Formats: sequence, structure tokens, C-alpha cells
Amino acid sequence: MAGRFRGFLPVVVDVETGGFDAERDALLEIAVVTIAMEPSGLLVPQPVVAANVEPFPGANIDPRSLEVTGIDPDHPFRGALPERQALDHVFNAVREAVRVAGCQRAVLVGHNAAFDLAFLNAAVRRVAHKRNPFHPFSCFDTATLGGLAYGQTVLSKAVLAAGIDFDTREAHSAIYDAERTAELFCEIVNRWRRLELAAAETAVPLVAQGA
Repeated sequence: MAGRFRGFLPVVVDVETGGFDAERDALLEIAVVTIAMEPSGLLVPQPVVAANVEPFPGANIDPRSLEVTGIDPDHPFRGALPERQALDHVFNAVREAVRVAGCQRAVLVGHNAAFDLAFLNAAVRRVAHKRNPFHPFSCFDTATLGGLAYGQTVLSKAVLAAGIDFDTREAHSAIYDAERTAELFCEIVNRWRRLELAAAETAVPLVAQGA
């Protein structure tokens, strides 16, 4: 894995929020899916790690965002954690995966990744977190990769084009969207790897050509 991505471990992140402004709007859910590599070089998603997040003091929450996500920030059984604890929960899993993979750092993978990275970085700044395992600005965007591989930039359409099931009733949950995004990312990278393997299998050795 370290050789494939220049020392970085791809980690899928999805956040659900109270709006589009990373500095002012609440972070409400965060989910991460680390990626592992099989001996063949194919990528496989690992189990999701997630947390519901308490809005930070003074956070803005746009009711229109809640209509989309279906999140009730005040639900008594939501089990939300303060931002610092939520970040610790997912960061611990990411740091362990980075260590096991022999990588130096995690790189965020997201669908429209700049959005997720902005909210992640804003939360890190608010709590003054000193052990953020993610690169602060580099990322992989599956919207771009989906457009390249399948001509689709919407998550649901790109996932379906990749031959992966997508349930629109489950969408806009950080856990569900992170899992589907991880499957999409792995399928796109694996598609390239399968082409490499097929080319290697069909190549005629030089010795057989009389070289």
C-alpha cells in the first residue's frame, strides 16, 4: 500500500453537517473507512468507524440541511460525542490502519472531497487537535474519478455504473455514504489493477519471441 500511494493510506471520510460553511455550520456525523490491499494488489474496504457529533457551541444548523439528512441533533438516543471525542474515536482507527499498512499518513478520499476535508480541518482547528493523521490538503475525489471511469459524478449514479447497489433511502447517512464511496474508490482503482494483471498475463515473453 505504501508503494502504491507514495506512503499515504487512502481513508474514505464522509461527514453530515448543518450546512455548507465549515467554519460556522455544525459537524453532525463523521464516518471513516480505511482501505487494505490484498496480495494481488486489489483494494478492499475495511469496516466503517463512525460517530455522531454534538454541535459545537454557537454552531449554525440550517433546517434545510436536516431535511436532507434526516438528522435530529436533539434526539435523546443519538449518542452524540463532543467534537474532540468524536475525532479521537475515528482518528485512533485511522492511525492504527496507517501503522499496519506501513504508511506515513492518511489521505482523505471523499465524494466532493473538498467539502469533507474542509469540515474535518475546521473541527481539528476548533479543538486544537495535535494528532490529525490526515494530510491537510491532499485528497482523492471520487466525483472526479467517477467522471473519469464512468462518466458519472453523482455518487449514486457512479456507484450504480460501477455495478454496486445503492439504496437512495439510506443515502445522506455518513456511514452509508462512506461505505458506498469506499466501494466506488476501490472498484475504480481495482479496474486499473485488473487491466495491468490482464496485460501481464497476455504478454509474450521475449524469450518466446526468440529475443
